[in-house]
Amino acid sequence: MEKPLAGTKVLDLSRILAGPLATMWMADLGAEVIKVERPGVGDETRRWGPPFVGGESAYFLAVNRGKYGITLDLADEEGMATLRELIRVSDVLVHNFLPRTTRKLGITYPEVSSINPGIIYIHITGFPPGPYHEEPGFDALVQAMGGLMAITGEGERPAKVGVAIVDVLCAWAALSGALAALLSRERTGRGCMVPLSLCACSVAALINVGQAFLLTGKEPKRLGTGHPHIVPYQAFPAADGLFMVAVGTDAQFRGLCEAIGRPELILDPRFATNPARVEHRELLVSLLTGIFREKPREYWIRLLKKYGVPAGPVNSLAELFGDEGIVDGLLTEVEHPTVGRYKTVVCPLPQAQPPSSLPPPRLGEHTEMVLNRFR
Repeated sequence: MEKPLAGTKVLDLSRILAGPLATMWMADLGAEVIKVERPGVGDETRRWGPPFVGGESAYFLAVNRGKYGITLDLADEEGMATLRELIRVSDVLVHNFLPRTTRKLGITYPEVSSINPGIIYIHITGFPPGPYHEEPGFDALVQAMGGLMAITGEGERPAKVGVAIVDVLCAWAALSGALAALLSRERTGRGCMVPLSLCACSVAALINVGQAFLLTGKEPKRLGTGHPHIVPYQAFPAADGLFMVAVGTDAQFRGLCEAIGRPELILDPRFATNPARVEHRELLVSLLTGIFREKPREYWIRLLKKYGVPAGPVNSLAELFGDEGIVDGLLTEVEHPTVGRYKTVVCPLPQAQPPSSLPPPRLGEHTEMVLNRFR
């Protein structure tokens, strides 16, 4: 069956994570993606490591599968002339240059759309228009400024999410924006600009916590693995490791009480409803911690599930990638000329199956092949 983006040409001028991840997913959805890099330098993530295997970084390999790689010197008029030819035949352009660099290169949306009125122009910046618009936006900085560090961590110790989560959120926004814009173009015949910022994606991700602050003006607390509005909903230490308990309803709490042999807690006014449990969080969490420490986590997970209580292990990556019940259909094998055969994660959308098997390009690997189209 033909994939939804078959026949769509994507010009990827982006570097690092948000743009490259979005365009890799576009490749999995059937698009032809041409990644443009600076000669002799390439994407910054080529040098982000260790680990490096076969001269390639794990970071670069993670987000650049499915693309044809070329090099162009955009400081050179010949390189810019070639770029304009690529723009002319592309459906989607993705880049994350700073606004001033975009103006210097002459690739603002008005300039690009004058070459190709039908193009979908996705510009990813660190910050939206305003006082920070010209500043570079790296994920940890945006997590700090965009509210996520205000709610991530424990007590007075903020923490960042273990991956560049704002970039990943922005990649989804870029993919969604591209798909929406392509659909709109089918109806109107016109392209459009899709301006995105990492910081806007971070703020949008605050969801219920942001809404609670906007309603009350009360700063949230950092609760580690806990939830600001639901209890018990966090990781607990068992005798041999951590496991997660996710009690989302009063019925599930009743099941939890039955499972641990403490049915009297069901009618205890301090715990009978979720608002009461949130109010008496410390007392209930302390009580449950003492009980859960007595047995291995697999014992508790099996028992809690038997009583209809959502529970599961806090997995290591070895445990995660060894669990076919989770990763089945999310991995593919790629054959790379220097790395060899390796496994990698694919776009989780079902329309992206089977994923592109084209390995991440070596720097400038397809330059001649692609540019021969214009000669």
